[in-house]
Amino acid sequence: MSSAPAHLKPIWDHVGELRTCLVKSLLAVVLGCGVVYHYIDTIMFWIIKPVGQVIFTSPADAFVARLTLSILGGFILGLPVILHQLWSFVALALKDNERRYILMFGPLSLLFFIAGILFAYFIALPFSVRFLLGFANEWMAPMITIRNYISFFVTLVVAFGVIFELPIILVFLTAIGVATPAFLSQKRRHAIVLILFVSAVITPPDLVTLLIMTCPLLVLYELGVIASKITYRQKYSLDS
Repeated sequence: MSSAPAHLKPIWDHVGELRTCLVKSLLAVVLGCGVVYHYIDTIMFWIIKPVGQVIFTSPADAFVARLTLSILGGFILGLPVILHQLWSFVALALKDNERRYILMFGPLSLLFFIAGILFAYFIALPFSVRFLLGFANEWMAPMITIRNYISFFVTLVVAFGVIFELPIILVFLTAIGVATPAFLSQKRRHAIVLILFVSAVITPPDLVTLLIMTCPLLVLYELGVIASKITYRQKYSLDS
């Protein structure tokens, strides 16, 4: 059997690295799921607390809800491993002098993701639930199913965790020379349109949640631009 051409070998090496990263991340999630499932009833109590009580309309709903939350919890517990593997894979495409940024952006990306999760649980979720359930009256009583509520909760938590990574991404792109503060400022209008589109796609289909998602995204983008300017000045002051 003939060996692969020399110029293709790095590609296959990266595919192997990607597979290794995915396997390690999956193992971290699975182990995290086991830990979370052991405490799933306590976790569900605190997650359902904002709405008081939920119902299920099919025999499998309660189990699926527990399984879904276990996977989410496993993902959150496995975040240090997942992000480490992600940044390790990104480092393969960086120059030697750029890989030092991983030491800073790796831990920061974890902190920002956790901050997004906390924002979702303590601010976005209670506000959304309180506002949406406020339309109940004597002829409309809320009967929230566990399936719909857990889907809403998981979407909100993951979405906010991801969007809180925006400043990290903008600063990282600036640090490696892919973006500049001037470019980010010039494309602000395009960014706002893209933010609105992304918010509409990843949030549950209601205007309140869309606004709750959009406002932090706009703030995070502006913070990313400010941090990008600081990073840009530091980068080129050191190079000069």
